Amino acid sequence: MRKLISIFLGLICVLLLAACAGGTAPATPSPPSLPAEITPASPDTPTSEPPVQESRNRPDVDREGFAITLPDEINTIVSIGPSVTEVLMALGKGDKIIAADRFSDDIPGLAEGIAVLDLLLVDAEYLIRLNPDIIFVTGLTRARDDDNPLRLVSDAGITIAYVPTSVSIEAIIEDIRFIAAVMDAHDMGENIISDMQAQLEEIRQIATAITESRTVYFEISPAPSIWSLGSNTFINEMIELIGAVNIFSDKDGWASVADEALLQANPDVIITSVNFIDNPIEEIMNRPGWGAITAVQNGDIFQATTNYVNRANHNIINGLREIAAAVYPDYFQ
Repeated sequence: MRKLISIFLGLICVLLLAACAGGTAPATPSPPSLPAEITPASPDTPTSEPPVQESRNRPDVDREGFAITLPDEINTIVSIGPSVTEVLMALGKGDKIIAADRFSDDIPGLAEGIAVLDLLLVDAEYLIRLNPDIIFVTGLTRARDDDNPLRLVSDAGITIAYVPTSVSIEAIIEDIRFIAAVMDAHDMGENIISDMQAQLEEIRQIATAITESRTVYFEISPAPSIWSLGSNTFINEMIELIGAVNIFSDKDGWASVADEALLQANPDVIITSVNFIDNPIEEIMNRPGWGAITAVQNGDIFQATTNYVNRANHNIINGLREIAAAVYPDYFQ
């Protein structure tokens, strides 16, 4: 991701990350910008928790609960959202992708020369000309007033499957299961899920031996407009899973925070997912007044791989391991 995306935070994805799987959050002002794919979903999604699919049946509703009719065969795919594109690649379906959003261009294995789309402003007429068998759309494309921005495309007979960015690990697992079911790749999907669950359990077991609850501040947008996160986000769940405490867990979804709140909370560890400035760790170290924070004094400031923690799919396990090693290096390598 090379630039930020302005978005609405009302529901912290609940559904796009709030509920994204958790529940809805009260409307709050939009942040000036946040990294793509970690944004909240549209406030008008029909359910606070995406529906669970029967694992062997091809779905007749998408992850937002809208009815879908799948073609008998899916040979051409448009993927609008890097989190979904990565799942399709892991399922071995990347060769079917004929167009993807511009934030998917760094995904290994994606064919060169495919059509590149604007994730936030999709050209419906162009999609109709592409005439794919199915289009996967994340909540980022729906993070505006229109509950169905691709209505013209679906009216043309092209299947649209909405996959809002989930805010819990369990909902992310169901997203993977849904995409696998759509693509008739059940076994591969279950293999991905089983590997995720095994690694989650391994990390949980290690965390049971940890007696020191270290406090963590996670930053997703830097000064001067600082943004962090609270409950109803899968990153908060990851922090809690390793036995640590998110200093802003009392907030709901994405939250704008002030220097005073950071100084008062005095976190033991600072983690940033910012990747659009030259040296985010040095920038944090040099902020006026932040030298009084324990994490800054001890040099316990770490940069998480942005795509691991911003994209709601199986790769969050890599992000979880990075967070665990940063907070508890004696327990996680």
